[in-house]
Amino acid sequence: MAMAAGPRKRIIPLLVFIFVSVSCLFLFTFPSSNPKPQILKQFQQIPSPNYNPGQNFTFIIKVLTFNRLSSLSRCLESLAKAHYDVGDTVHLHVFIDHFVLDSRNASAELEKKLNLSRKILEFVDGFDWAYGEKLVHYRTSNAGLQAQWLEAWWPGSDHEFAFVVEDDLEVSPLYYRFLKAVITNYYYNASNFSPSVYGASLQRPRFVPGKHGNKMLLENVPRVFLYQLVGTWGQLLFPKQWKEFRLWYDTHKTKGIKPTLEGMVTTGWYKKLGEKIWTPWFIKFIHSRGYFNIYTNFAHETALSISHRDAGVNYGKTAGPDSSLLDETSVDSHFLELYPLRNLKRYDFCFKEVFPDRIARSSNDLESVLQSVQNDSSVVLVSLYRVPESIVRNMLCHFERLNIRNYILLGPASSFLLDLARRGHPVIDASQFSDVAQLAKSVNFQDSSLELMKEILVGVYATRKGLELGYNIWLVDGNTLPVATDALLDSFGNKNEFYIGKISRLLFVRSSSSTLKVLPEDFAYNVIILVDTLRKESVPEDRIVFSVVAKLLENQNIKFGNLDEMQLGLDVGIARGNQTLPTKNKFMFWPSQTESDAIPKQLANLHLWAVDGDSSCTGVICHQS
Repeated sequence: MAMAAGPRKRIIPLLVFIFVSVSCLFLFTFPSSNPKPQILKQFQQIPSPNYNPGQNFTFIIKVLTFNRLSSLSRCLESLAKAHYDVGDTVHLHVFIDHFVLDSRNASAELEKKLNLSRKILEFVDGFDWAYGEKLVHYRTSNAGLQAQWLEAWWPGSDHEFAFVVEDDLEVSPLYYRFLKAVITNYYYNASNFSPSVYGASLQRPRFVPGKHGNKMLLENVPRVFLYQLVGTWGQLLFPKQWKEFRLWYDTHKTKGIKPTLEGMVTTGWYKKLGEKIWTPWFIKFIHSRGYFNIYTNFAHETALSISHRDAGVNYGKTAGPDSSLLDETSVDSHFLELYPLRNLKRYDFCFKEVFPDRIARSSNDLESVLQSVQNDSSVVLVSLYRVPESIVRNMLCHFERLNIRNYILLGPASSFLLDLARRGHPVIDASQFSDVAQLAKSVNFQDSSLELMKEILVGVYATRKGLELGYNIWLVDGNTLPVATDALLDSFGNKNEFYIGKISRLLFVRSSSSTLKVLPEDFAYNVIILVDTLRKESVPEDRIVFSVVAKLLENQNIKFGNLDEMQLGLDVGIARGNQTLPTKNKFMFWPSQTESDAIPKQLANLHLWAVDGDSSCTGVICHQS
């Protein structure tokens, strides 16, 4: 008997499998009595996203409501009619805010508000949710829209996701399938994951918060793209980034730091509505971190969620939806195909395209990066060696203000350099630049001299490469700050092809056949010899590269303009206390040996410090492309 039990246990599951298979065959063989359009049949044949059971994430819908029963009813009904995959658990949490307790209200008014609250509670209590847990949170006092959002969720784990909807929203039946695909492809797929992506908005993109930003023309924007702006009309939030924001918010709110950003429309909202709204806080956080949100761009102004813009905190009177819901008849078999994250276009608060991860580590990389930033036939190379991070960030804020885009940052390998590249700044990794790394190592220098040699060789190499491609080149030390819009233009005429400022640490080279002769392809060994000579002469490290080029010119009897004599730059120490700078001073500079705490104070006195406590720009400056 004991031996027969084993085969019997194996036969029973087999019989169950055969029964289920036959049942499924029977169901799919006979047509439905209510046939659906062919395009819907194609959608139903789309396989659900590949889901690893080990990624057992929790999906929670957070519905925020106050006193709009008809809006809430429409919202919950649309959520209940959505397509949820068999076996998936979707929880529903409804947060009902209380009306304001005001003793000045007449008893009839209070009774009216109480009756409305009771009707909302009765409706929610009786609402059937078949896909998971239904939780109702009824507040005892009025929290307001900001607290409704911020207190609705603290992730229980890094595998818990919140989809937040306000009560005047309506979602497409397809919304969950899309969000599940987003989570699977952009959160759990290691090749597509990025900590700088904080979620996904289902609303139709329509708003550019940066003043004077580009118009949102979406004809050439792909179906899925990245945009910095948070969406309040159906926003999926990733847990790690939301926790990071909540802790950031708590710190700033406690210290009395306001979420203001110059140049942003949302700052005007905050000044008018104050703590009634939460989005200026999140926008300030996103700006400081350089994070992005996933957006969709469907044809005919359709979206996976719409707001009916009913009267409330955001709208004095009902405005109605600005788009239409996407339904089954509007999609095809490619609906859930999501491109790799690296291929998605990215846009900032000005709706200007951001190009991340432009890193040059070889001559091939360098050529591509040079061509990507070229503007008016000139390129600005900025050395970040011996420059504090805060000074670099301040310089980049001024680049944005002055609309200087044709720059490349040259520095040693570091997490800071990689972060700059992630945020869209083109960089040259001098430490790992393959074309000169082996050459620098072949010379018997100490470690400190090796980094200096790489810095100088890569700087000169990049200058020559730019000249080969026909670009005029500026080489600028990171401790030199342009303060005028025309600071980095070619305004010298044709008298000389080289202009050098050893003290101000500036170099300008005009592209021509003769300038390339000064820097022949085998220039490297000549540079190494000159560097060794200049070090023995105790030339400061931050001036060596400019002195090297000057020596190369002198050795060939080539005349060059002296930028120090032209007084394009002004030492910060001399300018201290001056409120108005001479118009001829287009740069501020200071020795790299200056104490790092002194420069921000001196620049702040000159109104040239544009970095806040989060090490980000104090404002967003938009220039139309």
